[in-house]
Amino acid sequence: MDIETALKKGQLILKDNKIKSAELDSEILMSQAIRKDKRYIILNYNKKIKKKDLKYFDFLIQERVKKKPIAYLTKKKDFWKYEFLIDKNVLIPRPDTEVLVEQILELTKNKASMRLLEIGVGSGCIILSILKEKKKFFGTGIDISTKSLKISEINSLKLGVNRRLKLFKSNIDNFNIGKYDLIISNPPYIKKNFLKCLEKDISFEPVEALDGGIDGLEETRKIIIKSSELIKKKGYLFLEIGFDQKNKVKKILENNGFYIKKVIKDLSNHDRCIVSIKI
Repeated sequence: MDIETALKKGQLILKDNKIKSAELDSEILMSQAIRKDKRYIILNYNKKIKKKDLKYFDFLIQERVKKKPIAYLTKKKDFWKYEFLIDKNVLIPRPDTEVLVEQILELTKNKASMRLLEIGVGSGCIILSILKEKKKFFGTGIDISTKSLKISEINSLKLGVNRRLKLFKSNIDNFNIGKYDLIISNPPYIKKNFLKCLEKDISFEPVEALDGGIDGLEETRKIIIKSSELIKKKGYLFLEIGFDQKNKVKKILENNGFYIKKVIKDLSNHDRCIVSIKI
């Protein structure tokens, strides 16, 4: 079978299974299967596919039919300016979270050197993007998942910032190392009883990175309380929040000695991040 025929077959299967981005997904999965870029595919529609590559492509299509996210099938995801290794043990980086990186870089543009902490480092996409841009910044990342930390380590090596990053396996309650100029966290903030209502593709992501407890703020509270000890005076805390959590999170911050500097909206104009300062 040639590339064009296989692509069309894959697109049809995806469309029949209500995959909205069927054409694009089929192209991406073909690139993964034959280990070539989109340009190669376009210029070689009539080229025959090796039997093992066609078998792999068919497998990927069937996995996508189950709504498994493209990033987990290709094991990579672009974020900010860089490509990150991704697997089922970490959340998939999203464009909305790039707003966080943008705001941190804007806020720290005149800072020569800073010490950063990311709580729940995941793939490392946030802190590593910042370290790549700011050559004299130093970072620490913590996570409860050993597999997640391994992914972060690999990504730090890929980006060449591993010498400026320390990683620790720890929950926030038990972490007591260092004082930081800036703390970042995208905590689990979905209410426990809402988890079963998530879209099918999100259900493939690690539940511990999504489950925010009964009211969605269980981990956020812990992070704010502990950050008040770990952060330097006048240090910044960047917290990603659920679209309807702004007022509750602001109150928790204020009760723990933080001044609310600004609330950042995402690409859909929803409240996405609260920036606060330790007073």
